[in-house]
Amino acid sequence: MSEQFDWDVVIVGGGPAGLSAALNLARARRRTLVLDSNRPRNSATFHSHGFLSRDGISPLELRKMGREELEQYPNVSFERTIVEGIEPLVAADVADAASALEGASATVGAGFTVTHRGRAVTTRTVLIATGLREVLPKLPMLRAFYGTSIHSCMECDGYEYADKPIALIGHTDDLAERALLLSQWSRDLIVFTQGIGHVSDADEAMLAERGVRVDRREVADVAGDRDGLNGVVLVDGETVAREAAFVRPDYETALDFAAGLQLALDAEGLIVVDAAGRTSTAGAYAIGDATPPGPQQLIVAAGDGAEVAAVINRDLL
Repeated sequence: MSEQFDWDVVIVGGGPAGLSAALNLARARRRTLVLDSNRPRNSATFHSHGFLSRDGISPLELRKMGREELEQYPNVSFERTIVEGIEPLVAADVADAASALEGASATVGAGFTVTHRGRAVTTRTVLIATGLREVLPKLPMLRAFYGTSIHSCMECDGYEYADKPIALIGHTDDLAERALLLSQWSRDLIVFTQGIGHVSDADEAMLAERGVRVDRREVADVAGDRDGLNGVVLVDGETVAREAAFVRPDYETALDFAAGLQLALDAEGLIVVDAAGRTSTAGAYAIGDATPPGPQQLIVAAGDGAEVAAVINRDLL
């Protein structure tokens, strides 16, 4: 049955989740193709933290090392490319379809065609590991400091700003929860709600007990110099001195290429999966930030990749 397809698994996305899955599938002797657009969400960050044995490594260097490890396996291929579409195969698309599908489990299904750069390949299974896109606050100078003294992941970068003056900028309903978490690194914290972020009176009182202030004025911009961020600029003209800031982005999936799979999505647009990473479409799996609960640390994504790879390998049997 396997010989009817170009690949056993096509993985879309070459971050820690996708590369970890590919490595484990390679070691299971599965013919695996990794397709990656080379547009990681954390590309602006110079250092990633919390990854055992690689604490402080550049995220791009971590991806490079993962690709180099895959190169030693002859049954794996990695391509930088844009995936244009994934479609389930129908019987007419498979040579000797009756033979190819004989004994196939409902978990795996009939296979897929994956199109990239105008070329089509067939695969028994697909694994989506494309992550998310960040939609940052629309502040003119934010990008100049993003990844150096402005960040989105507190668990990743909070330690570097212990006891320093920090800002938390956002507009979502979880601002108070995030401020509480951030206060474990610094109590010199101001939460800027952008005039619309929801922080209840009870939440504000709770934060005040920890020394955290809430500023409900609208933020116009951030300010700084070559040494980094030095303030948050408000619409009334005041600049509030801060040495670092964390922003609460909105997140978007990038799943247009997977429309043909008709995947079930949750209210946030994330791919619904079971505990093993299986989607609502037989033979299609998903891992990493594009699945609930959304953004997570690199080492967690890599662990998910290894776990789902084991599931795919068993399902293919």
